[in-house]
Amino acid sequence: MTTSTSPSSARAGRTGGLLAVILLGQFMAILDATIVTVAAPAIRAGLGSSGAELQLVVAGHTIVYAMLLITGARLGRRFGHRRLFQAGLVLFTVASLACGLAATTAQLIAFRLFQGAGAALLVPQVLSLIQLTIGGAARVRAFSVYSTVLSGAAVAGQVLGGVLTSADIAGTGWRPIFLVNVPIGLVLLAAGARLLPADHPDATTGLDLPGLLTLSPAVLLLVAPLVLGHELGQPGWGWAMLAGSAVLAVAFVATQRRAAAPLVPARVLRAPGLALSAASIFSMMAGYAGFLFTMALYLHDGLGLSPLRSSLAFVLSSVGFGTASLNWRRVPARFHHRMVPVGLTLSAAGYLAVAVIVAHLGSPGPLYQVAVVVSGIGMGLAFSPTLNAALRHVAPADAANASGIMSTVTQLGQVVGVSGLGTVFLSLSSRSVATAATAANLGVAALVLLSAMFAAFLPRR
Repeated sequence: MTTSTSPSSARAGRTGGLLAVILLGQFMAILDATIVTVAAPAIRAGLGSSGAELQLVVAGHTIVYAMLLITGARLGRRFGHRRLFQAGLVLFTVASLACGLAATTAQLIAFRLFQGAGAALLVPQVLSLIQLTIGGAARVRAFSVYSTVLSGAAVAGQVLGGVLTSADIAGTGWRPIFLVNVPIGLVLLAAGARLLPADHPDATTGLDLPGLLTLSPAVLLLVAPLVLGHELGQPGWGWAMLAGSAVLAVAFVATQRRAAAPLVPARVLRAPGLALSAASIFSMMAGYAGFLFTMALYLHDGLGLSPLRSSLAFVLSSVGFGTASLNWRRVPARFHHRMVPVGLTLSAAGYLAVAVIVAHLGSPGPLYQVAVVVSGIGMGLAFSPTLNAALRHVAPADAANASGIMSTVTQLGQVVGVSGLGTVFLSLSSRSVATAATAANLGVAALVLLSAMFAAFLPRR
């Protein structure tokens, strides 16, 4: 007796393999942005890094990554998403090996910049490939898994960083946090060669050099002072960079009006739900990243917990986020338009509950775990439907442009959340006890989430 595989089963298998490859690549890129934070003290001890050097080790990846995301998206459309995903993966993997073998802090900083560039080539292709190769209900499910990867990778980076650094494998100290990427990257490269769809590059798409030459520096001048400013005492050059970013942003808008193939076409921004959803996701990511950063500082500096124990305090939040992201479609369709406001309200309530718990009980106990689960569930209920609403009406020809916009908005939201709420926390904690500063900052995070409430008015399906 012979058996055969139905065409639908074969397509499902190919789709599953494609998702596994691109989402694992995305997971690795995001994880690498957070894993270094936990290992920073070990890096400083091993290489004798100064405070400013260590800050660049941690932040250099993020700065380059945020600056080049739009460029990576445009290159994917011009030369092929498969080709750019694989190229980004090669660069990221080689840079990870170089980081793990770095002999000096200067070398490590340089290789971290290349890691960020590799991630910026890789990550925008993920949403583009999902939009171009997966349709219908399967695409919505893929966006849900994508959302789960975003939340899980941020927490996994902190946990894995603590585990690998504490293990001190064969006396290598912090180096395995980078070297672990090498075998994963090689496996993904081999799998991508088999599973990623053939490219159909659009050779007629221009790079829009005036747009690239104004937008990328604008993002750089915005992100660098936000990431480095507080640690360096808010120097004057930081404020000058922010002003320069605003000037370049205006220049970028002017170039887009004249460009034959603009980086951010007006028709993409006019796609139903995209602009409003992008603004909402920015606020969600700012609130979520600000919450994680604030609590990490409080648990580590305020309560004296180890990096590993601090990171474990976020696991249930990530589980709640992932569970809600994967299952929100099970709710009857007539309630879907209410999912975003309900989710944001739950998440904000969870943050406020954590603020009360911190102010009155101090240490994270069972009530804290309940509160973070609620906040995670709320975020998952809000984020996945909003991402789906953002990209649902985007034409296939504009998939790369929309992917670049959403990837950049997501990353900038996290940067602004960490830098903004981190600055508030550190400023308050210098004048008061850590518990009061944490409670106040979590209140700010809740307000940030509630500012995204206008996503409730997204067009109904």
